[in-house]
Amino acid sequence: MIAKLKGIVDSVDTDSAVIDVGGVGYLVSASSRTLRDLVAGGDATMLVETIVREDAIALYGFLETAERDWFRILTTVQGVGARVALSILSTLSPDEIARAIAAQDRATLSRPAGVGPKLAARLATELKDKAAAFGIAPVAKGAAASAAVAPTGSINEDAVSALVNLGYKRVEAFGAVARVTQRLGDGATFDAVVRAGLQELAR
Repeated sequence: MIAKLKGIVDSVDTDSAVIDVGGVGYLVSASSRTLRDLVAGGDATMLVETIVREDAIALYGFLETAERDWFRILTTVQGVGARVALSILSTLSPDEIARAIAAQDRATLSRPAGVGPKLAARLATELKDKAAAFGIAPVAKGAAASAAVAPTGSINEDAVSALVNLGYKRVEAFGAVARVTQRLGDGATFDAVVRAGLQELAR
C-alpha cells in the first residue's frame, strides 16, 4: 500500500500527474485544486490513497491532510466513488464542504460535476453527524472564513479547539479528531483524544 510519494513532478494533466520517484513514474489522480499547485520539474510530496480493484491499482494524491481526510469521508457515502470525491474536492475546499454539510446546504453540495440533487441530499444527511460532532458550524455571510465551533462543550469539540489553539488548521484538527474518535471510541477522555490527535497530526 502506497501512502506517500516524494519526488519530481514529471508531468501534469487535466485530472492527474506523474510523479517521478527514483526513476519510476507514478500516475496519481488528483483534484484540480491539488494539480494547480504542481509544477512540472518541481519537487512534490504527496499523500496517497491507494485503491486496489480487480483490474487495477489506482493512486489518488493530495498535498493537504485535510483534503485526503475528506476524500476518505466522502467515499464512505453510497454513490460517491473516487472520481466523484475528486470532483467535489475540485469544486469545494475542505472548509466549504464541512460548512455546507453542517448547514445542510444541498445547493452548494450539488455544484460539483457528478453530484445531482439526490446525491447532494445523501451527502448532507449521512455526513451531518460527522460535521456536527466535531464542532463545524456554518459561517454567516461576511464572517471569517474559518468555521465556528458550536458551544455545546462536547469532548470532540473541545479537542478540536485545543488543537486549533496549538496552531493547527481547524479542518486538519477536525480530520485528526475524526480518525482518533473512530479508533478510540466514544468513551475516550479529552486528554486521550488530544494526545492521539497530536500524534495523528505529527505523522
